[in-house]
Amino acid sequence: MSKIGTLSSRTLSMTGLRALGREQACSRPASDASIRVSELLSSLSYALDLTEGREMGHSVRSCILGMRIAQEIGLPEADQADLYYTLLLKDAGCSSNSSRLHHILNADDLRAKGDLKTVDWTRVGWESLHYAVTHVATSTPYPQRIWKMIQVAATQQRDSCELVKIRCERGSQIARKLGFSESVAMGIHSLDEHWNGGGYPNGLRHGEIPIFSNIANLAQTLEVFLRARGKRDAIDAARRRSGRWFSPSLVKSAISLSKGGRLWEDLEKDDLHSEVLAMEPTDRRLTADDETLDRICVAFAEIIDAKTPFTYQHSTGVADAAVDIGGFFGFGEQDLKRLRRAGLLHDIGKLGVSNSILEKPGKLTAEEFDAVRRHPYFSYEILRRVPAFADFSYDAAAHHERLDGKGYWRGLNAEELSLHARILAVADVFDALRAKRPYRDALPLEKVFSIMVEDTPHALDSACLEALMESKSDTHTLPQFPPISVALY
Repeated sequence: MSKIGTLSSRTLSMTGLRALGREQACSRPASDASIRVSELLSSLSYALDLTEGREMGHSVRSCILGMRIAQEIGLPEADQADLYYTLLLKDAGCSSNSSRLHHILNADDLRAKGDLKTVDWTRVGWESLHYAVTHVATSTPYPQRIWKMIQVAATQQRDSCELVKIRCERGSQIARKLGFSESVAMGIHSLDEHWNGGGYPNGLRHGEIPIFSNIANLAQTLEVFLRARGKRDAIDAARRRSGRWFSPSLVKSAISLSKGGRLWEDLEKDDLHSEVLAMEPTDRRLTADDETLDRICVAFAEIIDAKTPFTYQHSTGVADAAVDIGGFFGFGEQDLKRLRRAGLLHDIGKLGVSNSILEKPGKLTAEEFDAVRRHPYFSYEILRRVPAFADFSYDAAAHHERLDGKGYWRGLNAEELSLHARILAVADVFDALRAKRPYRDALPLEKVFSIMVEDTPHALDSACLEALMESKSDTHTLPQFPPISVALY
């Protein structure tokens, strides 16, 4: 492979880029080993809210409600600590069933999930009928919709159990990977079990259901109805499901708290982080060292990539490619670690994009593409809330920006894009082209780089691309660069 051609006096050589990489690495602060795990997970839970079709903050509010109920019933503090993380991670497995739900209903999975929260799907009646009419195959001709609704009704119980099982098993696995206790893992696994045995995935009833699960289920139901219909309807929903979905004693405690006004206190605040952090039992507070931070990043990368089979290991692929480029530029250990974390989490906002869009085999409509264009914004909004990730949130959210200003979501130009942002943009395109997509098969490496070379230097950074090509050149014959000039960093 040829080297980059003669550079103008305004540009940096590859040697200069390596020096710049070392300089930036030295200027980065070392990671903070005293960050609270609750800070990380409460902020990242906003991403889990997106994939459940909820507004951001659902998990945090559910956590506050659940902890208030736990304190009201006198749950031991040691158990409250496990409940606390069960509540924050209750939806950790939700992205895993998004694709399956989309294909069962032939509809928007986010809307279907979000609206299902206010429907008592265990009873056949007007609620369940209205839900089917408004959510099944909504974009198909009427006769096809009727046939699809008949099919969905015929397999509803089997499909519901399958969807819950996928989510709960995956969520409990993630909790274990993060090092939480088996009590937390099982609290997540049994989230959709109902007091009368009519829930999923195992039909547990009464005392067989972990108390963490029943509290979490009640808390999330209260939160959903609170946001959708207000306090009175939230309590009415809990009453109607008492003895069927929830332990009657838990519902009584929630009603008692509501009457005293303590259940709903401060839940309308825009920023609930101080409140939810204060809920964590003092003597059981967990702190995150570098190893814990990396485990959390990997776990959430898996959550992101589970959204659709077409993004399987995409986040890891982007992180690996970014580290290859950073290593070529001479980045130090801390800077490479930062770059890898940004790569793992760059697409976290994509959890808020429907699978009906992500898996569409044809061309997207303008409205659908607008939804895709918003996902870097959500990545930024989520990552900037995390103290340990705020310093790379801007760069991670710039992975679809282009040097000529024609990218999204902000339309930044070359002068506004850091070296890290340019690296992540190249890494993202590289891994996307190598993967199979709904509208095309995976591309061979030589074809990938041929396409990317055509996008330099106007869109992608030439030096970053050449660094990546250098890292792959040992075993492949790759296209050569024409003489080009690299934009100044």
